[in-house]
Amino acid sequence: MTNPYRIVLADDDSRFRPLLKRFLETNPGLEVACEACDGSHLLSLLGGFQMAPQMAILDVSMPNLGGIEMTPRIKAAYPGLKVLIVSVHREPEYVREARSAGADGYMLKEDVDTELFPAIEMIRSGGAHFSAQLNADDRCAI
Repeated sequence: MTNPYRIVLADDDSRFRPLLKRFLETNPGLEVACEACDGSHLLSLLGGFQMAPQMAILDVSMPNLGGIEMTPRIKAAYPGLKVLIVSVHREPEYVREARSAGADGYMLKEDVDTELFPAIEMIRSGGAHFSAQLNADDRCAI
């Protein structure tokens, strides 16, 4: 049996984060290694793993340290760690900033049920995933 793909979560929404964790855990190939309510908390947890996680799923807007600000810090400290931003923000500047920061993907929270597992698989295999809904939106040319 292969080891599960280990994911860490950071989202300040106390309703969304547990739902996202439960949804991720419906996939037997994935494991949620930890969850945090903000970026600073997640960064403090990352150093304590014996077996490093492979992906961080981050919210854009969090107290102390948001997902876009966290991304370059994570990439510098853990170069192999993939970053997927999951957000309610659909404005093009957020997507551009996430890409510039080094995020491997960006998707909308409203699309988690249909896009999350394909996004994880695309990123896991070395690609990038930026929500089809954002790419198709004329306002959001990225």
